Amino acid sequence: MFDYKTLENTNIEMLYKGFLGAFSDYQVEIDLSLFDFCQLLQRRGYVPGISIGAFKDEELAGFVLNGLRNWRGEQTVYDIGTGVIREYRKQGITNNMLLKVKELFNKKDVSRYLLEVIQSNTSAVRIYKKQGFKIIRNLLCFELDNKDEYDHSMAYKVEHVNRIKSNEWKLMTSFWDFIPSWQNSIDSINAVSDTFVYSVVRVNNTKIGYGIVSKKTGDIPQIAVDKNYRHKGIGRSIITDLLKNTESQKIRIFNIDEDSESMTNFIFKSGFKYKVGQYEMALKL
Repeated sequence: MFDYKTLENTNIEMLYKGFLGAFSDYQVEIDLSLFDFCQLLQRRGYVPGISIGAFKDEELAGFVLNGLRNWRGEQTVYDIGTGVIREYRKQGITNNMLLKVKELFNKKDVSRYLLEVIQSNTSAVRIYKKQGFKIIRNLLCFELDNKDEYDHSMAYKVEHVNRIKSNEWKLMTSFWDFIPSWQNSIDSINAVSDTFVYSVVRVNNTKIGYGIVSKKTGDIPQIAVDKNYRHKGIGRSIITDLLKNTESQKIRIFNIDEDSESMTNFIFKSGFKYKVGQYEMALKL
């Protein structure tokens, strides 16, 4: 028998150990330090009181880690990560945890439960569909290795700012072709704002393009160029600058909306390679 309870009293070291154990055989390699794990939770809005653990003799056997924010106009819970340690799988733990967290949401003013799942993870997709989740978007993930042949030329001067201020986001969002996923949202960027480098291109002192990269991991949550200034080398100049300003050998762009043909074309032309596809799924509560 497993004991299911919220995670307010579960220390971060136990969560971290459980996270690594549950994802040790995941389709995508998970290589996080404890510090990186804490940053991930902070960035995605982790709330222990609406997260569930399955415990066996006080050891963490499985977990559902959730965040809570207003997303696209609705109070939304986001599944940061759901996992079960290998030796405890196929015992109904995931289904039980999802039922338990939905009971918690009844006490909150929550209207939607959101998650992403790798498309090839058919068992997880099947569980989520059984729980009532619907696919709302296909999301694509890409990677560029700095060791690959890459044209590092820059047609435009790129400058850095400390962060994107709240009154500047309206202009930046006008460059978007699609709304970023939860982990790439404005709230997620602002939650760990000092972990990023912000690269900006201006024309006549007006911002016409920007990119954001993690100083450590090479993760690019957002990159966009004013529609009136595309196909001029601005995006490539920003990519070159982002490559120079991360410790990582690789830069990665996660969760590009498959329907955004202009963005996917730009990414391929910039030398990125497709890595994996995800479903963005949502459950109306």
